[in-house]
Amino acid sequence: MARTKSGAGDSAEAPTPKTQKKPKKQRWYHQVWAAYKMTKRQDPLVTWVMLAVFVGILAAALLIGFLTNHPIYATIVGLPFALLGAMFVLTRRAERAAYTQIEGQPGAVRAALGTVRGGWNFDDEPVAVNPRTQDLVFRGVGRPGVLLVSEGPAHRVGRLLEDERKRVARILPNVPITTMQCGNDDGQVPLPKLAGKVRKLKKQLTRPEVAEVHKRLRALGGARLPIPKGIDPTRARPDRKGLRGR
Repeated sequence: MARTKSGAGDSAEAPTPKTQKKPKKQRWYHQVWAAYKMTKRQDPLVTWVMLAVFVGILAAALLIGFLTNHPIYATIVGLPFALLGAMFVLTRRAERAAYTQIEGQPGAVRAALGTVRGGWNFDDEPVAVNPRTQDLVFRGVGRPGVLLVSEGPAHRVGRLLEDERKRVARILPNVPITTMQCGNDDGQVPLPKLAGKVRKLKKQLTRPEVAEVHKRLRALGGARLPIPKGIDPTRARPDRKGLRGR
């Protein structure tokens, strides 16, 4: 009997799938607040700009109300537009702050390409890497064809980008290939404008052709930085005794 009670007690204490709490979904206003705090760190004037837009739209609505002898009605109608105007300013400034925050970091190009929609498929890993300079090339496939985007100074990435273009052309000789250099040098596309530049590319392939191209490119694979796991490359030091010989 003692064993039976003990077993019953253990089964009662064991958590069941029904008793496990599900993670709470983040409310929309929490997301807006997080975006506002992130933006304010990069752009301290965002609060005043949002307030100016809100007050300006509300004042314009109130003025129209006085001219039409319906100030209260115009204010009620203008309030949602004032909120939308302030939210539009926050969205634009938050996007700019996000690009400012990641600009100059390895993989910033991939993060910017992740905002592109419309049937594009971008590899998470770079397809070409210069281990010495950390210059990267990312690849995507969409209706305009194959897109190769480099990350690094213009005087260095040209050769790396061209080599990758030739490699893709050998596998897909009849598929259009577009190359772009992302950066702040002359002739390069700035990071905040990269997604818009990609969206403007002309569509030349059908959806089944895009799927076939993506399937064939998967055989090429990607390129990873040749860094052993568990080693911090910023703190790695050579073995000087080993270089001199023991």
